[in-house]
Amino acid sequence: MAGAGWRTLLALGLVCGIGLLPWLTHTDPAYTVLKARSAEREPTPEVLADIRQQLGIDGGPLHVLAGWLGGLVRGDAGQSWISGADVLPEVTRALGASLLLMGVALLVAVLTAGVICLRTLRLGARRRLGGRRGGGSGSAVLASLPEFLVASVLATVVGVQLGWLPALGWYGPQWTVLPALALGLPAGAVLGRLLDDLLPGAFGEPWALAAAARGLTGRSIARQAVRRCVPALLPNLGLFVVGLTGGAVAVEQVFDIPGLGRTTLQAALAQDLPVLQAGTLALVLLAALATGATRLAARLLTGPALRDGALSSLHRPAPPAGRLLPLVYGAVLVAVVAFGLVRDPLALDTGQRLRAPSAEHPFGTDALGRDLLARVGHGALDTLLLAAAISAAALLVGVLLGLMPRVSAPLVDTLNAVPPVLVALLVTAVAGSGAATPALAVGAVAWAPLAAHTSALLRQERATLHITASKGLGAGPVHLLRHELLPAVVPPVLRHALLRLPGVALALASLGFLGLGAQPPSPEWGLLLAENQPYAERAPWAVLAPAAVLALLGALAVSAAGGLRRPARRSPSPTIDGGDGVERRSVTATEKEPAGAR
Repeated sequence: MAGAGWRTLLALGLVCGIGLLPWLTHTDPAYTVLKARSAEREPTPEVLADIRQQLGIDGGPLHVLAGWLGGLVRGDAGQSWISGADVLPEVTRALGASLLLMGVALLVAVLTAGVICLRTLRLGARRRLGGRRGGGSGSAVLASLPEFLVASVLATVVGVQLGWLPALGWYGPQWTVLPALALGLPAGAVLGRLLDDLLPGAFGEPWALAAAARGLTGRSIARQAVRRCVPALLPNLGLFVVGLTGGAVAVEQVFDIPGLGRTTLQAALAQDLPVLQAGTLALVLLAALATGATRLAARLLTGPALRDGALSSLHRPAPPAGRLLPLVYGAVLVAVVAFGLVRDPLALDTGQRLRAPSAEHPFGTDALGRDLLARVGHGALDTLLLAAAISAAALLVGVLLGLMPRVSAPLVDTLNAVPPVLVALLVTAVAGSGAATPALAVGAVAWAPLAAHTSALLRQERATLHITASKGLGAGPVHLLRHELLPAVVPPVLRHALLRLPGVALALASLGFLGLGAQPPSPEWGLLLAENQPYAERAPWAVLAPAAVLALLGALAVSAAGGLRRPARRSPSPTIDGGDGVERRSVTATEKEPAGAR
């Protein structure tokens, strides 16, 4: 009940905060509504007063908010300030379109994750996983591709040039394929990497060894290994469900889809408060349903072992860490940045517009004749440093709050229900516009997946046999946290944070694409993608250059994260004083793992 009350309080606070958005930004809602209705009409005092009377906002923000909440209790979400139509049917139609798109995108994500994990499943089913190094460069590249860039390429190539599928509009199931691919491929790459990270530990558990000894088929063992790992990923899957529904603003813009994300963005820009509040409330309710469903599914999949403390630890056996690939990727990235820094990113040459890569311009030129290598190199300083700082802060906050799931879970659910663009608008309203606004907006939500991952791993780790044994030997909460729980949880969450490092850069890029991030003439990578995206068909190198560097960053992050494993502890554990003068040894995860897992 306490958790439900906390969630309800946060949801009401969010909706009420959105209802105060025009007054927080110190703008006149009547003026904004007038410009949204008719940009040519003169905003005279009489006209603005008439609009205020029509909207009923003369009484101030609290009067408007109280009236909207009172109507909501009666099932009336009010009328749109722009169109005058009833809000509830409009939001319901937008939610239906987004749910259909989310369902197809989620199917694409699951299939993509299955393809990424296929090699690990095959090797694990044949008991040949020993010493296998973690791969993932290909999936890292896929996860690093901006959704709006994938959407633009699919719409241009598959929809327009080849004519295989419709590229614009929303008139039937076939219109869902291209946007679902644009959303599902990057999301599936992230889910696939997280699942592939857990599978070797599941194949090394005693049940897998016993099943192989009894003659069960490799396919059955692989299926059970997936079932064993899925509960740890379900919280993040729930976040993806809501993110694919309300956070698909850029993709909905590219494909002209009347989804909830796009409807909410348009309402936020026009300060159409009834539509904005109803859309946000729908996303909050969807987040609550997704969270409840994922928790129920996790309990059903885990069974009584979670309650009885009978699970095995899903620590991945530590393979020999590959050192060559991170060095190669890092050297290439440093070389690109170094060669770009010695060039002028602002030098204009209209006679060299959209030139193909050459010896003079290795990455080609943009629509103003500026050298793309120079702009990529100079933009790296802002993009990489900012993304790294946000990722480090998100990791710290995510782990700390993930250790307190009763506090973090409602926050995660509420924050994940808000589209990043709306977060940017709210941050702008509170902190004002400026260079730090995109960083604050992305940082405000970047910790949520890491906190959900930490909580899920912590819940399962606390139910393992070696934790139960350590408690029986007198280990206290502080000892368990320092020597057992944190060493088990932090490495996979750190790998998750590194996997999301390009995603943080992409979130900044998405805000730039929608006009809420860096502004010209900044060479920030997201702005480069946004500026050159209209020329993708005529000059593909203009968008491929920054996209390729983002993909390189993803490959570097994943390959470097592959060596971040919990060290094998073969030496005896420190003794624990149980309080009765008798020293006892703590049972570690390494000691209880079967030999085949090491």
